[in-house]
Amino acid sequence: MAFKPSAAAVVRHYYKGNRHKQLRAFCYAVKFGTVARAAEALFLSASSVSLQLSALEKELGARLLERTRPRLALTREGQMLYDLARGLIEGMETLDQQFRSQRQGLDAGEVTVAAGSSTIQYLLPPLVREFRERRPEVRLQLANVTGKDGLALLRSDQADFAVGSMLDVPHDLSYEPVHWFDPMLILPPDHPLAAKSEIALADLSPYGLILPPQRLTTYRMIDLVFQQARVPYQVAIEVGGWEVIKQYVAMGLGISVVTGICIQPEDEKRLAVRNMRRFFPQRSYGVVVRKGKYLSPQARAFVDLIRPGMFARSDYYESGHSER
Repeated sequence: MAFKPSAAAVVRHYYKGNRHKQLRAFCYAVKFGTVARAAEALFLSASSVSLQLSALEKELGARLLERTRPRLALTREGQMLYDLARGLIEGMETLDQQFRSQRQGLDAGEVTVAAGSSTIQYLLPPLVREFRERRPEVRLQLANVTGKDGLALLRSDQADFAVGSMLDVPHDLSYEPVHWFDPMLILPPDHPLAAKSEIALADLSPYGLILPPQRLTTYRMIDLVFQQARVPYQVAIEVGGWEVIKQYVAMGLGISVVTGICIQPEDEKRLAVRNMRRFFPQRSYGVVVRKGKYLSPQARAFVDLIRPGMFARSDYYESGHSER
């Protein structure tokens, strides 16, 4: 008697054979915004893509796309599926390249790290030194970018990963903090507040602050703290770069709240430094990677260097100026 597969077995076979095609059609439709453009990219007919999308929604029992607009829009369930499927589809499409690269066992290559000026200046030097000692044949590129420019490099795969600080993490990126720095008030040594044993947030109100530009995270964080505490404050100077801010404070042009990452032992010779963790949150620094991103062996080797303790640059932080 010949074996006749059950209906359940047939469904499972159909599921395994077509799920990748359905998810690929779904991800391309989201990426390009219309079924027609997705079909062109997949070298399929628009009707084929539509059938795959409909089958996917039917099998999952959820509406994934809104089709009433000029461009397709994700539903809540569609966004969740896209977050899960995007990395899988991109990984499958680059599988051959990844396999060849790892099979060849390439030690040479290039690693591009996106980072802001403060990260490049204060955090990365010991990591770069060790990486160069371990992988002298790898070309290392440090892209000095911040904010949207850094995220754009990650999303376009022009950077392998980023190192820096993030307050708001977009859904398509992953952020792993590895070290924390306290907020520090810096003053000229002869400033009236320098003689106080305890400084309240309201004590800063009469004095002009020297802050980074408004587009940067530090400014947003400081503004949020003052607003939530309903304490007025005034900005005397907006200028980029921690070293410039420290210099201007030392000249008596204002005071500032900076991240402890930029305070070095020699700064206490020209500045009065007070910990403000009581009022302002710590800032974390870590690794930012696009979800689903394949990291080359060279890039993974650099990431492996970034671990807690690597950023404790001197006994200055170990002595309590910055606590985790």
